[in-house]
Amino acid sequence: MATAALAAGLVAVAVTQQVSRAAASAALDPETLPQHLTGTGLNAADDPSTVAPGVRQFLPQYPLWSDGLTKRRWVSMPEGASIDATSELAWDFPVGTKFWKEFSLKGRRIETRLSWKSSPSRWQMASYVWNEDETDAVLAPPDGIPGLVEIVPGRRHSIPSRSDCIACHGASKTGPLGFNALQLSNDRDPNAIHGEPLGPGMLTLAELIDHGVLAPAPTHFIADPPRIHASNPLTRSVLGYLVGNCTMCHNGGADATPLGPSLSIRDLLEDADAAARTLTDRPSAWQVPGSPEGHSVVVQPGRADLSALFVRLRSRAPSSQMPPLGTVVRDQQAVDAIGRWISNLSR
Repeated sequence: MATAALAAGLVAVAVTQQVSRAAASAALDPETLPQHLTGTGLNAADDPSTVAPGVRQFLPQYPLWSDGLTKRRWVSMPEGASIDATSELAWDFPVGTKFWKEFSLKGRRIETRLSWKSSPSRWQMASYVWNEDETDAVLAPPDGIPGLVEIVPGRRHSIPSRSDCIACHGASKTGPLGFNALQLSNDRDPNAIHGEPLGPGMLTLAELIDHGVLAPAPTHFIADPPRIHASNPLTRSVLGYLVGNCTMCHNGGADATPLGPSLSIRDLLEDADAAARTLTDRPSAWQVPGSPEGHSVVVQPGRADLSALFVRLRSRAPSSQMPPLGTVVRDQQAVDAIGRWISNLSR
């Protein structure tokens, strides 16, 4: 017991020291990122333990895997502002929009990330690191903090660098990845991998439409909420997982690798089974161990072990894992589901 207490104390000291160094070394952004989370607008001025008026919590139905950490998410926009929904599936947010995502481990807050649209052409990304007693969170340095806290034996959670954030989110256009028509749809997938039930007061697509936050308003989404139209629940949940974890790059646009999987949300909403078939026997630039040289494929029906999608999802080696950033722990629930899905496929 004494040894365990001593180890816990040493971890606490190390975390406190890293947070202090982060606060001391963090350089102010040209558009002035606040040094403390309390300055970002998330919390009420008179009660830092509550969120500020106008800040709303939301919950993507297909969440991004983050090594099993617990997450909470909020959004705020300037009063009277609206989201440009001219492209129904690729929203353009007003200047001043802010998103926050809080990460916790065993009930203790580790970091809160901020995405802030500070100008018409720029999203700023930053992380705020919580101190040991959770009384304050300070701006992390631009290069992040590697190995801040152990999440499972031998695996540690790192605060990402701002360049890592931009690599996935983009600095000018993409912005938030889990706040769109599909993710906020009122037609929630009951089998979504790591899906959670909506809590009281959480934003939904229908509420955004009803309150005129989307302009022009896609009112047809009220009677026909967006959903992945697949022939069976497993396919729907697997494709939803790929939306939440892969389509930020593999989306059929300029960001997708030429030989990699490519799934656009629009294709999944129109005919998910047809979109899934595009992965079958699709050449993969990444060589699958055990496949003949030059003959690797993204998905080989009936053979998860010879499918690049499955093998790379299962791996946590930096040279092979997918997604390539932001995770050090295998998502076993997703591995099992995608393995079953591939095993059930036939040509």
